[in-house]
Amino acid sequence: MFKINRKVEYALIALKHMSHNYPGQLTSAKEICDTYHVPFDPTSRVLQLMAQHGILKAEHGAHGGYQILKDLSKVTFSALTHIIVGPVQIVNCFHQKFSHCELTGSCNVISPMLNLNEKVGQLFKTISIKDLIESKNSAERIIKSKPIEQGLSQGQHN
Repeated sequence: MFKINRKVEYALIALKHMSHNYPGQLTSAKEICDTYHVPFDPTSRVLQLMAQHGILKAEHGAHGGYQILKDLSKVTFSALTHIIVGPVQIVNCFHQKFSHCELTGSCNVISPMLNLNEKVGQLFKTISIKDLIESKNSAERIIKSKPIEQGLSQGQHN
């Protein structure tokens, strides 16, 4: 199953929180972690990365925190993903034009996987962070109403 890296999810959680709850104000990593029950170290690290790349402004000190600096409609999902985890990679066996897989000589899906990686990368470049965090989906209510144990007992594993 193709999954978005959890650190990218933490970045989106933080950006949505800051843009909705505290536009133009400082927000601490601790507040975000406490509000959404996400782990402090990886969340803090993604906030630092976003600050290093100009998406956020970081203010240090007892009353410090992070503030959105960049217009999120101008930041693509591809750019955010690249900042947090690196370039989009659908499969682990090759990176750009180089392979580190023992099956490369006999593999018959190199071109299809390269093409899929390019298409997913192109798609990610069309999605702005603002559009993504502002989007709504009717299934959210259903998902939030089902406890995790109930979904797993019905054979819906992650």
